[in-house]
Amino acid sequence: MWSIVASGVPDLAASMGSMPMVDVKRNAPVAGCTMLGNKHMLCEKDGACGTPTWIGKGLPCVCFKGRGVYERMCITLTPQQASAQMVFDKTGIREERLNRLKHRMKVYFDASRKDHQEALKALWSATYPERQLNGLISEQWKEMGWQGRDPSTDFRGAGFISLENLLFFAKTFSTSFQSLLRRQGAQISALQYPFAVAGVNITFMIMQMLDLEASKPRTFVRSVFIQMLSGESLKLHLVDPPNKFTNVFSENEWAFDLLYCVAFVVMNKQWVDRHATYMEFNDVLKATRAQLERELLMDDVLRIEDMPSYSLLR
Repeated sequence: MWSIVASGVPDLAASMGSMPMVDVKRNAPVAGCTMLGNKHMLCEKDGACGTPTWIGKGLPCVCFKGRGVYERMCITLTPQQASAQMVFDKTGIREERLNRLKHRMKVYFDASRKDHQEALKALWSATYPERQLNGLISEQWKEMGWQGRDPSTDFRGAGFISLENLLFFAKTFSTSFQSLLRRQGAQISALQYPFAVAGVNITFMIMQMLDLEASKPRTFVRSVFIQMLSGESLKLHLVDPPNKFTNVFSENEWAFDLLYCVAFVVMNKQWVDRHATYMEFNDVLKATRAQLERELLMDDVLRIEDMPSYSLLR
């Protein structure tokens, strides 16, 4: 069995005994999606929508359509309109989205909840679309990189959001997700990292890096991320022709999930470049965090998609 660090997150390095430590396009809700309160109830376009009622309480309907790349919506504003939009962002969107993200971070995985069970099944289907899952407790889960037959025991510390992150990655950047998963399966044991449990650790690392539960900001990275999440002034930048702005805030509700996907591919690249082993996982994770922080603080990075490492995603 793998050991669990004090936070409750699986410690990959210590798990080795005595050693230390999408190709699917995500659009905004499309015409034909019927909403009831905060839940997606019906999509008139057969097969066009996922049913992400388990993706955090109160999050909007998200539809996955066809093969392609992650799409964003841009609205061209005059400087006067941009100024008015900034006021709206500051008074509404920031608190709403930040509170929603904080809520997601507090949700523990509960194996008795039907929606959490469905999320696990959805992850299996997205990962192995041609294979039937024998049960929520099954030896099959080990193939994905969980510690044992019951993946629910691996969510301690990072919670339900770590499952949401994995599923978002699988559905939004399926090419990268499948490539990383297959690569781990093909590696010799000493050079592998357990894919799914590594994902849980990445979620926990990002939560620590952003420090969103602190009463006052203690890092500039946190402030930059909150501006990305809410679509505030950092999201307004000059484009051609002069005196026009592009406000790109429609996708920022998913900034945490997008950052997770970037972090996963950065971690994998660090792992490959170092020819790392289990014993070095913590060092790789620290290097990943340092790279994410550097990129988030770059002057020309106004959203997650501007990060240089975003280009690694397919």
